[in-house]
Amino acid sequence: MKNISLITTLSIMVVIIAGIATVSGIFSRDGSGSYVYHSIRGEDVVIYGKGLYKHMSADVAIQGIAQDYITLFLAIPALLFGLHLVRKHVPRGLLMVTGILAYFLVTYLFYTAMAMYNTMFLAYVILLGLSFFGFILSMLTLSNTGITDLLGPEKLLQNAGTFLVLNSLMVTFLWLNTILPPLFDGSIYPKALQHYTTLIVQGFDLGLLLPIGIVSGVLAIRKHRCGYLFTTVNLIFLSLLMAALTSKIIFMARAGVNVIPVIFIMPTMCFIASLFSALILKGVKVPKPRDGEGGLRP
Repeated sequence: MKNISLITTLSIMVVIIAGIATVSGIFSRDGSGSYVYHSIRGEDVVIYGKGLYKHMSADVAIQGIAQDYITLFLAIPALLFGLHLVRKHVPRGLLMVTGILAYFLVTYLFYTAMAMYNTMFLAYVILLGLSFFGFILSMLTLSNTGITDLLGPEKLLQNAGTFLVLNSLMVTFLWLNTILPPLFDGSIYPKALQHYTTLIVQGFDLGLLLPIGIVSGVLAIRKHRCGYLFTTVNLIFLSLLMAALTSKIIFMARAGVNVIPVIFIMPTMCFIASLFSALILKGVKVPKPRDGEGGLRP
């Protein structure tokens, strides 16, 4: 299929450029080191001062490096493995590729919007475009191939949808707990804002990603076939995202930041999302072969 060939090409380009961007983020060391910056809102912010993320606050910079490790050593190999399955006409391969491309899309949406301008800016922009079109093409292809009829069992998918809704609500309350108290006490600006222009992660999460998770989960609970597809793709994406968040928490703990209780919550969410993803992918049925054709393997 032409779509599969194009998805593969886009994905390979994502692998190459993301490899360059993540290696740059992990191993760059230029800069004089950390220093204190007085923000426009009167806050003293510790700036990282070295490497690709040298103009970012110290705690956010180490989170960027932590996510680069997950992208380089987990997301990129997973995408290559998914492409290998696609090449062998294995139905679950395209599901994997779609969910992983969603991870790259969200990751580089955040990097493009939040990371302080650096030499990898155009790489982030290109990765955002490649992963966006790769993801859209993958979703359209999955919808046209009848993959929803191969997903099952329904009870597992409904339970996965319930988890997706609960996880989305939990993160919603977490972000609202960051945003609302300063509005109520009149200080307006959360401490997490630091020297940045706005709360990018919280904004995109509350406006887009968390509602998508809730809608996908509700549709799955209501046994909607599209809900099964959206939930499956969302869980594969969430598995990688939660792995990245767990890596960030570990890096922050090593830097002396208090990470209780999230050090227990995020790995648990990562495990549950990964378990649901694995069980759903394992349960993909063998399609009935058409006349004169062999069936695809699950």
